[in-house]
Amino acid sequence: MSLAAFLDLRGEAALVVGGGPVALRRTRTLLEAGLHVTVVAPDLHADFAALPVQVERRPYSPADTRGVRLVVAATDRAEVNDAVTADARAAGVLVNHAGDAARGTLRFPALARRGGVQVAVSSGRELPLLAQALVERVGALLPQEGTVDAWAARRERALTLAPAEQAHELAGLRADIRAALGLPAQVGGAA
Repeated sequence: MSLAAFLDLRGEAALVVGGGPVALRRTRTLLEAGLHVTVVAPDLHADFAALPVQVERRPYSPADTRGVRLVVAATDRAEVNDAVTADARAAGVLVNHAGDAARGTLRFPALARRGGVQVAVSSGRELPLLAQALVERVGALLPQEGTVDAWAARRERALTLAPAEQAHELAGLRADIRAALGLPAQVGGAA
């Protein structure tokens, strides 16, 4: 079983080894999360030129994993991905093996985002098509940003109230959220 977590790695250094389409997708994901990305590969997909990344056009070296918080092994050569993954694991660095996720310590889930809500799904197996289908289904349930903002404001106001009134307001908010998502009312629960 994996540990499900959202990591705040903004400003941290990441290494992507590989220059093809998979490396490009992973690089974009890391950039969206605010990481500073270095890409190491002899050849690069043309779209890398438009990305704010440091590029080193050369083969991978084990020293490349030093000083980074996260590594992605995304070449088209299994032996290179395996070596990158082994080096990163030995250095205690989070690593994604794009060719065989089970070899790494980090998997990229399928994501649904809307209105400030982010839902990540992993099949826990090598079934990314299942994870993507589930994300599409969940994504249809996600509320619009204005709705989430209104709920957050209601919660913040409720937390300033006396305990009995706070409990009443939070119960009302919980009921409204559950109704908006098509769920039955629930008694109790954390705010």
